[in-house]
Amino acid sequence: QVQLVESGGGLVQAGDSLRLACAASGRTFSSYAMGWFRQAPGKEREFVATINWIISSTTYADSVKGRFTISRDNAKNTGYLQMNSLKPEDTAVYYCAAGYFSSSQYNYPYWGQGTQVTVSS
Repeated sequence: QVQLVESGGGLVQAGDSLRLACAASGRTFSSYAMGWFRQAPGKEREFVATINWIISSTTYADSVKGRFTISRDNAKNTGYLQMNSLKPEDTAVYYCAAGYFSSSQYNYPYWGQGTQVTVSS
């Protein structure tokens, strides 16, 4: 079993930065990839980024490529999503997830509760 807790969301202005954190627990966590997804009001949950913990391979959605950076600290069992140059369209609830290195939410069996990110124009 893996437990995930996100933090770091908030209200910012366009162009600002935020760093989300995902604290993980569970003895098998290091064997999973960590993904970030987001869901805006009235929209489907969408992929943002994912990282393979073992080989540090990453994948990003085109909409965030060059602005967001996913990383992890193995010693702290914590993953991060650094978000720069935020836009109003980045407004959503952001979820971290643990599972298999993929952009599909269906490959992630473990999910956090989500953290709200709101970007004002």
